Amino acid sequence: MPFRFFHLLFGLVLGTLTLPAMAQNTPHTEDAGAYIAARVAISKSDYRTATTWYDRLLENSPEDTTILDGAITANMGIGNIPKAAALANRLFIAKGNSQVAWLAQIADMAQKQDYATLIANYKTGRSAGKLLDDLVLAWAELGNGDITHALASFEEIAQTPSLETLGLYHKALALASAGDFESADNILSSHNADPIAIMRHGVIAHVQILSQLERNLDAIALLERNFGTEPDPQIDTLRTRLKAGEVLPFDIVTKASDGIAEVFFTLATALHDEADDSFTLLYTRITSYLRPDHSEAVLISASLLEALGQPALAEETYATIPPDNGAYHIAEIGRAETLIAQGKDDAAIDVLKSLARSHGNLVGVQTALGDALLRQQERFTEAIPAYNAAIKLVGKPERRHWSLFYARGISHERSGNFKAFETDLRQSLALEPDQPQVLNYLGYSFIDRSENLDEALKMIQTAVAKEPNAGYIIDSLAWAYFRLGRYEDAVEPIEKASLLEPVDPTVTDHLGDIYWAVGRQREAKFQWRRALSFNPKEKDAKRIRTKLEKGLDSVLADEGAKPLTDLTDDN
Repeated sequence: MPFRFFHLLFGLVLGTLTLPAMAQNTPHTEDAGAYIAARVAISKSDYRTATTWYDRLLENSPEDTTILDGAITANMGIGNIPKAAALANRLFIAKGNSQVAWLAQIADMAQKQDYATLIANYKTGRSAGKLLDDLVLAWAELGNGDITHALASFEEIAQTPSLETLGLYHKALALASAGDFESADNILSSHNADPIAIMRHGVIAHVQILSQLERNLDAIALLERNFGTEPDPQIDTLRTRLKAGEVLPFDIVTKASDGIAEVFFTLATALHDEADDSFTLLYTRITSYLRPDHSEAVLISASLLEALGQPALAEETYATIPPDNGAYHIAEIGRAETLIAQGKDDAAIDVLKSLARSHGNLVGVQTALGDALLRQQERFTEAIPAYNAAIKLVGKPERRHWSLFYARGISHERSGNFKAFETDLRQSLALEPDQPQVLNYLGYSFIDRSENLDEALKMIQTAVAKEPNAGYIIDSLAWAYFRLGRYEDAVEPIEKASLLEPVDPTVTDHLGDIYWAVGRQREAKFQWRRALSFNPKEKDAKRIRTKLEKGLDSVLADEGAKPLTDLTDDN
């Protein structure tokens, strides 16, 4: 069912939409440079820059519909829906036609609760796609006082093959907004495993409905069934209030504009992995405009902006979630990631350290701090306490916690504590047997230290079987053969690894060593020179230069390592 459901949504919502970045009309403007700059900015989802260029263009061409269309999209991209709606009014007055402009007007009329005008405009033939049209119209009818017609409209949507869940979900919200919680519960309880109903927002709506029916124990059970018992500020607060016997207010939808916000949010969620990110962003921005407290929409908007290559705008979006919001820790972790993407590693660490002080009881917060210290700044010793805290919070580790021990183990290894490293990685494998990353890392480390060579080879062979196209793992297999003196066996895997990782300095360096070991010394020197061109670390580069000057045998002798054996003549 989920595949048919999302496939049908994709067709109903996206079938006819054309974003202005793809428009072919040429505007009536003498400032061609500004127009090109605006179009380039839009194509890169650089909405902030695009608004600047479109403002300049509109000074000279205030009624050009192509320019207005682009300006509307740019302003919606930064979340400035009021300005986008004002521009949409100008576009329609100028006899333009744009679905994006109509989306802006829908948001504006819903925010103003001008449902009569919204319905009237629909009757003129304006459309943003059949499914969205039908859902918005149904909520507009409810806002206009015609609840009977609204419920019938939702029921009609539910009769469409594969749209039953969506239609009934909105019908349940409409019933709950009108105070008919029993009927709303009947719908949600019979569809509580469907893709829309199990959204976080949908579960919370059902929890509130159950509480209104004085069924707090059922509401608590619903929370635990969907979210478990791990710390989650928003869910923990709901659970505490329910256990105290409080009747939760139903505030997911208190008026028709909230319902329209939920239309955009549910469609954005359903289409998140199907539609173009720039299109989905329009929906989540409208949701946030109609419901500024809709933290899930804010988080999705920010993640979409990250995916679109706009970390600064994503950072700004994450920052709109206040500290007293249950999603604040998620937003701050996201904001730290956007800072890292902008090269502001120290600022990201500061954000996460501050978060660890205020939300230190959350596994995800401690893990995010450890990951940032480990992966971004290579502050391995500092990362260990964060992972220690996360593992302590976990209590009895489950299978899904293998990555915590893996990350802490890497931190131990990079800090020089190989014993603790081995303990952690073996614990990781106990939780997730045959995990290829862990097998490869532990096996390669054994090989590099000339320890447990037979076990290490088996580990890496298993990792290769699990990930047959991972160049870095195949490189480990070749290197294991090399360290075991099985030079001929090493040739095939190292050549395959080199094809999969053609510009990796370590893989290319290993290729040179293995060629040297089988007597292909001119080829070895060629590969070492290539490895130098891929900017290896200076320590590795120095060793490669020495190999080029003196040969691998001399380097190994200088290092006190065992000499190569069974060399053939130089080719």
